[in-house]
Amino acid sequence: MSEAVSLSPAQLGQINVADPKRFADETILPLMADLRAHAPVHYCESSAYGPYWSVTRYRDIMRVDKDHEAFSSDAHLGGIIIDDGIVKDVERDFFISSFITMDPPNHGPQRKAVNKIVTPPSLQNFSTLIRGRTQAILDSLPVGQEFDWVSKVSIELTTQMLATLFDFPFEDRHKLTRWSDVTTAEADSPIVGSQAQRVEELRECLEYFTRLKRSRASGPANLDLLTMLAQDAATADQPAHEFLGNLLLLIVGGNDTTRNSMSGSINAFHQFPGQLAKLKADPTLLANAVSEVIRWQTPLAHMRRTALHDAQVGDQTIKKGDKVVMWYYSGNRDDELFVDGNDFDITRENARANISFGFGIHRCLGMRLAELQLKILWEEILARFDRVEIVGPTQRVLSNFVNGYTHMPVVLHPKQ
Repeated sequence: MSEAVSLSPAQLGQINVADPKRFADETILPLMADLRAHAPVHYCESSAYGPYWSVTRYRDIMRVDKDHEAFSSDAHLGGIIIDDGIVKDVERDFFISSFITMDPPNHGPQRKAVNKIVTPPSLQNFSTLIRGRTQAILDSLPVGQEFDWVSKVSIELTTQMLATLFDFPFEDRHKLTRWSDVTTAEADSPIVGSQAQRVEELRECLEYFTRLKRSRASGPANLDLLTMLAQDAATADQPAHEFLGNLLLLIVGGNDTTRNSMSGSINAFHQFPGQLAKLKADPTLLANAVSEVIRWQTPLAHMRRTALHDAQVGDQTIKKGDKVVMWYYSGNRDDELFVDGNDFDITRENARANISFGFGIHRCLGMRLAELQLKILWEEILARFDRVEIVGPTQRVLSNFVNGYTHMPVVLHPKQ
């Protein structure tokens, strides 16, 4: 459990919440708690990402997230992450935009082009496939022997699902995971090495999908994301920077959130074994447990907006053009809404009020699919194993955006 630290006003003024090292070494939550208590709308004058406002209380995050007329997601103004651009100062003409980095009226038609993928009939069709794959992966794991949960389970399950969502060549499915990691990696991360390498790999992604898109443009109207993009009037002829942007949005959305919720659930039940005992005693708690996992983990730590005009948030005036960062990770631990918010409690009555999927027009398109995958995973875990024990230090992603894990050594204990 993370406790707030005591900082002077001068120290609070020096806080750079966006330092990715604080997320990797798990020292960020106490600082977020201090900001909620003493400076819930906080200005950082200098950082690697330029000056920015941090919004850390749940109610203030809601105020920003729902007001797209005052706070823009437009890629031309910087988009939805604190870094103004994943390829700045490398190739000025390499620009990416997606429907999540658009404001109305452009946002709605492009989002609508792919929302059929998560309708109730579609989710029902996916359910059988997800369960079969989950069973196969869990049955292949070495019981009683140490292995890495992230690579063997979380990555493999989400990668297989991504390939299905795009009807992507299954033998090349790990390209999808790689493109997701390249998209979200910090500029100085060893994942990409340099911004130029990032650009090169994302161009490869665009070229690969462009070839596939041509073959889907006039084919049968299959229920996969690429065919939807290829055949919908709003996206069929969109420019390359929008096509690539939508691809990367859907890849990252389908990969990072689900993958890190899966790993986060193992960590949560490991840290709070009494909650696992409650779930075993009453499996009907699973649906609420899924929501609590997503709240407690918060797989994407922040979303960013840019002020279109002067606006009041809390007791601060945000000026036109200012960068505003909504720290979902902090809002989900806000004791004002979530009592003992650092605790993992599968009986929490308002767990579904978590802010992990956002609010307003940009609320996560795939949230129900993510919940379904996590629910099925734990149904199958409970059917097979007594517990999943973490047996060594976990390694976390070096990122202020993706709140997740790169390595989690575990041992499976068989169900008696």
